[in-house]
Amino acid sequence: MSNAIILPELVRILEALLLVHPKPLTIEQLQQLLESKAFTASKAQLKQALTALADAYQQHALELVEVASGYRLQIRSSYNTWTQVLSEEKPSKFSRAMLETLALIAYRQPITRGEIEEVRGVSVSSNIMRSLQEREWIRVVGYREVPGKPAMFATTKAFLDYFNLKGLDELPSLMALRDLSEIERSIPQQLPLTASNEITTEKLLTEHTQATEEVSFRSLLNELDAMEEHLVTEFKDLTPTDAAQD
Repeated sequence: MSNAIILPELVRILEALLLVHPKPLTIEQLQQLLESKAFTASKAQLKQALTALADAYQQHALELVEVASGYRLQIRSSYNTWTQVLSEEKPSKFSRAMLETLALIAYRQPITRGEIEEVRGVSVSSNIMRSLQEREWIRVVGYREVPGKPAMFATTKAFLDYFNLKGLDELPSLMALRDLSEIERSIPQQLPLTASNEITTEKLLTEHTQATEEVSFRSLLNELDAMEEHLVTEFKDLTPTDAAQD
């Protein structure tokens, strides 16, 4: 027979689970974890406990956030400069070509490699597509019904999680990203507590302006905004199943 948990204890249990788990946890996953120990909690109770936990961290360096894959505890962005001194690995730098490819997929998904090449005017390296897939930021969601049936790519929940987004509707518009300060407000920069992110959005915005072969997310999106009239935005052959996110 299962047992109920009082709210204060439920808050502490959820805190412990989120602290040790390497990935975000959904309400359903939290319920299953509790049931594995013969305890029950409704979704409403879990949401109430999560709200209480978020409130408890208001004055702390940690914060509770909800992303596409669920809830997670992470370091507040204002403390990233302190936590970065503990990292022995240098953050990876993204080339202009990789940033352009990722942005095109994010803003015009689903999109084929050929369509990306048509917009950029140059071929897309297989290494770029493989790197984005290895990071689990993009995936194949279907195949275009044209000769050769090229694969169509879209972003994943891992991509949304990395940038602290619940869904694609939270992506900032190209127009809104023309100003750097707007970028910093629109794209979260927090580091997950238990994840070893290779870069932060802040680094993505600054490091790629320090070399001629690299580009900031701001200038990239300005260019994409200018290209927007040439981008394909509707794919009639794509089924709802193909278009669905992870």
